Amino acid sequence: MSDQSSDASSRPASSPESGDDAVHTASDAVPGRGSEPPAGSPGRAKAAGKPARASTPTVPPQDAGPDVPKVPAYLKAPQTDVWQRPGRHQPVGLLTRLRPPAPPAIGAATLGAVLATALLSALLLGDGLGPNLLIVAVPATLGAFFAARSAGRRLRPWTAVWAVGGLALLAIPALREAGWPVFLAVVSALALGSLALHGSRSWPGVLLGSLGLFPSAAAGVRWGWHGVRDRADDSRGRVRTVVRSTAVAVVLLVVFGALFASADAAFADLLGNLTPDVSVGDSPWRLFLFVLGLVGALAAAYSAAAPVRWDGITVRPGKARNRAEWALPLIVLNLLFAAFIALQLVVLLGGYDKVLEETGLLPAEYARQGFWQLLWATVLTLIVIALALRWAPRGGPGDRTLVRSVLGTLCVLTLVVVASALRRMDLYVDAFGLTRLRISVAAVELWLGVVLVLILAAGVFGARLLPRAIAVSAAAGVLAFGLISPDGLIAQQNVERYGSHRTIDIDYLKGLSADAVPALDELPEPLRSCALENFQRDLADLDAPWYSSSWGEVRARDILEEHPVQSHEVDCYRLGTKSDGREGHEGESSYDPY
Repeated sequence: MSDQSSDASSRPASSPESGDDAVHTASDAVPGRGSEPPAGSPGRAKAAGKPARASTPTVPPQDAGPDVPKVPAYLKAPQTDVWQRPGRHQPVGLLTRLRPPAPPAIGAATLGAVLATALLSALLLGDGLGPNLLIVAVPATLGAFFAARSAGRRLRPWTAVWAVGGLALLAIPALREAGWPVFLAVVSALALGSLALHGSRSWPGVLLGSLGLFPSAAAGVRWGWHGVRDRADDSRGRVRTVVRSTAVAVVLLVVFGALFASADAAFADLLGNLTPDVSVGDSPWRLFLFVLGLVGALAAAYSAAAPVRWDGITVRPGKARNRAEWALPLIVLNLLFAAFIALQLVVLLGGYDKVLEETGLLPAEYARQGFWQLLWATVLTLIVIALALRWAPRGGPGDRTLVRSVLGTLCVLTLVVVASALRRMDLYVDAFGLTRLRISVAAVELWLGVVLVLILAAGVFGARLLPRAIAVSAAAGVLAFGLISPDGLIAQQNVERYGSHRTIDIDYLKGLSADAVPALDELPEPLRSCALENFQRDLADLDAPWYSSSWGEVRARDILEEHPVQSHEVDCYRLGTKSDGREGHEGESSYDPY
């Protein structure tokens, strides 16, 4: 037995004998089929002494072992991607890498705030923008707060700054009727709200984190659907109770509200002004607004619970240059700026008339010729500073001192260029009057000056807060731009200019928004009626509810109701451009395309 065992163990597993032994062993396990004599019997010894007979090939059983292939190797599916380079893993999605794990199930408070946002969007946003946008934003903000708290996120100071700033910007539609500052305010409010949800602080984080809630829209809808489904499965009785209570409350409000409205005309008027006017014809539009509010609120809540960490995107610094290679172009640029500024100082100190004499330009033409070039010079300087910081030398304290000195000098010189550009715009406006384009580019130039000041401060105190500081300055600029009422400021400047120059472009002023009515109301007749006739007609035809009417529109309607426009059979265009037989400004035409 010992010899037989040693022979069996010394055979290779792939030999025919081993396969036969396996077959015989399997057959021996069945009683009554070719079973060998017991060990120690003569039959057993005789069988052991006989040579092995050649057996017919048999099909191996299913459990014969892993060495028996079931499928040819060339037919098997590859375990890895054949197109993938060896030694590399398949890339993970960017959002998957930057987003934390899935948040907890949506809570009841978050669900209620989301539904309130959707309902208010459908009821209030269909008639235009006004205080309704701020009303809709409040429950959406609460829903994001509840979702963040359930996910364990705490309210940080910068989050509060972004949230409060976004809500403040949404007050602009409630104050101003002009569409262009309202558009800037709404876009800026969405950007600040996105920053509040994502909590970004780096350059990539601030830039990408302010783009909105698009990465969370689909995930937020799935998250809300799963939460509603699970909650309905666990608490069917409570859901039915809430539905019944809501239905009873709505019936009571409708019945008793109708009775009180029919009993008192003043109450009926108040109720009609407060309740939204919903008609069957507006159903598709209201449904779209409901879906938009629902998806937006869910995306905001999901972003608050599981924000995309845009700060995880890192931008590698450029290759550091040596001092001479890096500093020489910037020093030459600083010398060019210094020469230009020296000439500007000479002009400002008394050579202005001489320059106009030599160039043959009028003051307004000289101002217009230089402002746009100086604006582009400021923008390009900021680009140069960003690229210079990317390739700046980073060897030690000496390199840092060189970078701060060269770029700090460039920032200071650029600030003087900004002041020169604003001075030229002032001359330009004095000659031709203030317009929307002129006040817009002047505001942009002023904000670029603020950015330069922030860059100078970052060079002294560190650049850790620079991305967020620039974002705050942009939002504050948009907020201030809306609060000063640009259309009202344009009208006021042109009215004051009429008092000194006796010229005014009535045709242009008639195209402003209702925010300009208080300033235009100060014009003498018949200019006043010529400037306000379009406003009176438009406001009389417009019957907007309170929640979609701005304060500027309400104030203009009150002014025109108190002092209606008078009918004058005069040519208002000729009256506005050549009043009292005078020309525009020292021989210049009062029309200018800019």
